[in-house]
Amino acid sequence: MAAAVHRLPAVTFALLLSFSPDPVSSRRDVLELGDADFDYLATGHETMLVKFYAPWCGHCKKLAPDFEKAATRLKGSVQLAKVDCTAHSEVCSRFGVSGYPTLKIFRNGRDSAPYDGPRSADGIYHYMKKQTGPDSVHLQTEEDLQTFVSHYDASVVGVFSGADSSHLAEFLRGAGLLREQFRFAHTDDLKLGEKHGVTSESVLLFRPPRLANKFEDSVLVFKDYLTIGSLRRFIGDNIYGLCPHMTADNRDRLRVRDLLTAYYDLDYHHNTQGSNYWRNRVMKMMSKFSGHGLTFSVANKKDFLSELEEDFGLGTSDGGDLPFITIRTKLGHKYTMREEFTRDGQSLERFLTDYFAGRLKRYIKSEPVPERNSAAVKTVVAESFDELVNDPSKDVLIQFYSRSCPHCKKLEPVYRELADTLSSDPNVVIAKMNAADNDVPLGYDVQGFPTIYFAPAGKKDEPIRYEGGRELRDFLKFLKSEASHRLLIGGPKVEL
Repeated sequence: MAAAVHRLPAVTFALLLSFSPDPVSSRRDVLELGDADFDYLATGHETMLVKFYAPWCGHCKKLAPDFEKAATRLKGSVQLAKVDCTAHSEVCSRFGVSGYPTLKIFRNGRDSAPYDGPRSADGIYHYMKKQTGPDSVHLQTEEDLQTFVSHYDASVVGVFSGADSSHLAEFLRGAGLLREQFRFAHTDDLKLGEKHGVTSESVLLFRPPRLANKFEDSVLVFKDYLTIGSLRRFIGDNIYGLCPHMTADNRDRLRVRDLLTAYYDLDYHHNTQGSNYWRNRVMKMMSKFSGHGLTFSVANKKDFLSELEEDFGLGTSDGGDLPFITIRTKLGHKYTMREEFTRDGQSLERFLTDYFAGRLKRYIKSEPVPERNSAAVKTVVAESFDELVNDPSKDVLIQFYSRSCPHCKKLEPVYRELADTLSSDPNVVIAKMNAADNDVPLGYDVQGFPTIYFAPAGKKDEPIRYEGGRELRDFLKFLKSEASHRLLIGGPKVEL
């Protein structure tokens, strides 16, 4: 007997349709451009983000859904467009497209800048929102100034004597180059600077009101001769303040220095007072250790949860509501405060005292050191790296691998045969390390698997990346040319 067919009432069906997302609406929000119409259509948009792509490109396919979602969210403010370079090679060649996807920002049809922002829908949205409007907002009244600087992010405001000021022209050029990173505004009325002690042409840096504290000034005055370079340095040196709020967007810029970070339930959108409660305690300790070369910051624990787990071994239940404290040096050394963060700051003070005295043990993500390591291919873990790989008397070839990597599994028998062939040579070590579960030391750039390096005897600070073939004779030829001594080859003779 045929199954019963249940039909929705027409009105209900119509309502469901009205609430269902249109699967092609986001695609329609991305403008398709080509050789014939690029200039005509692009000129009609003040700000446009163009994706140059190829249909066969895997990275392009991965980006497409986020690009389309961002296009829908930005509709009416920034136009997103795409060009299929396999069908429209002339326009792609004209703009120097050599790889896919290439993203470029256009203003009124002119190539303005490469897109260097995130590739997620949220990232594209927030990055491109900053591209809308003028490079620098023209402020005419005190109310305009207060409205502009009362913002979540820092503000850079130029105060000039008139619209024809040469310093204003240089400031605007700087704003055009730096607008992706910072917020700019200017005024040609010197009176707007008087409240902040400015009586001549100057640039003022307003730190975010949410980060106001008693340890530093909220407004700084730029006093050097104004050039794009000096303006960039002034902003970069001062915009984050003594204890910045680290986010996914600025972490790379902050981590060029030795950095202490307090991770907790920080939320400046909904709880500024609570967010500053722990920050003020960090800053109190920071003032006691100023001049020691350590930068301080705070961050939302949830935003960096996977990083805390992977890089520092800190689980979601560790510490409860109390901050996690970590130090990551510019050389990649890592330390964690295992004692609970006390409200009086004493535990942090003890941690910092021990750090500066050199009494802290570095945190290293490492598998256990093997009890036996008698196989021809020696197993290296992070804890044994110095002992085995950095032995100054040994030439070491080390493979960084992942257990899930099919290329590593394919290489395994050849690599084992190499180790067997050289097993009688006491000066050569053939080794491997699971880079997914162990920290990779500084100096070894491991972005994929397998990655192979040669650490020569006496030159451990100059490891050589192996770029040769994956057959036994390829490895032996390389080692013969790079080894610090004549190879002692055992087993079947291999022609090199």
